[in-house]
Amino acid sequence: MGDTINGKIVIKYLIQCTRSLNLTEWWLCNTTNELEPGPLSSIPKLVPIGPLLRSYGDTIATAKSIGQYWEEDLSCMSWLDQQPHGSVLYVAFGSFTHFDQNQFNELALGIDLTNRPFLWVVRQDNKRVYPNEFLGSKGKIVGWAPQQKVLNHPAIACFLTHCGWNSTMEGLSNGVPLLCWPYFGDQLYNKAYICDELKVGLGVDKDKNGLVSRMELKRKVDQLFNDENINSRSLELKDKVMKNITNGGRSLENLNRLVNWLKE
Repeated sequence: MGDTINGKIVIKYLIQCTRSLNLTEWWLCNTTNELEPGPLSSIPKLVPIGPLLRSYGDTIATAKSIGQYWEEDLSCMSWLDQQPHGSVLYVAFGSFTHFDQNQFNELALGIDLTNRPFLWVVRQDNKRVYPNEFLGSKGKIVGWAPQQKVLNHPAIACFLTHCGWNSTMEGLSNGVPLLCWPYFGDQLYNKAYICDELKVGLGVDKDKNGLVSRMELKRKVDQLFNDENINSRSLELKDKVMKNITNGGRSLENLNRLVNWLKE
């Protein structure tokens, strides 16, 4: 869970949550039986209704991402339309992750070294400056992106992510292999689960200075782009996960049971 102090706080919170299960009629979870059979079987009161994915309607031109105040830059979608199928590295670290200047430099130069088209979300409150050597000529940088639409685009080949659960669910639901760079909390567990249990991604490793180097990033991107096994497993998992929200799917059935319970 990260450092010792925060780890203890999180564990204490999780214990309180588990005890509170006895006080509830329903405990809804954004997950599926295929993704987490162990926890769901050991705590039967947890009711999976995932994947919970954002849908876009006619208001997309003015939409903002749910739970955030940053406006989505929709120009990235027309840019993706111009890229070859399965060619783009998508880089996004969510709403909490911050890098120091040294790590930001390595990230930028590593993206350059991949020599692949990239879509990079650099938040509008970013205080870091791009290194002088950074070219960025093969990619597009936006302040915030319509992530569900991006991950569903055929040009996307790989998702460099902090492994927050919402991003993880969106990546898995779209069959996109994940390059995992967790920051804190459940992200560390999510990364291990993605790489070791589901086997649909790879993790980046830090060097002796505690940095993910530009060369490490390039190596892992190249490896993920060329790993057909990870790609095929990602697509197979997508099919299993998405069946849950179609007619006859377990998540949809659970949600319908909730609705009927509320009506009674």
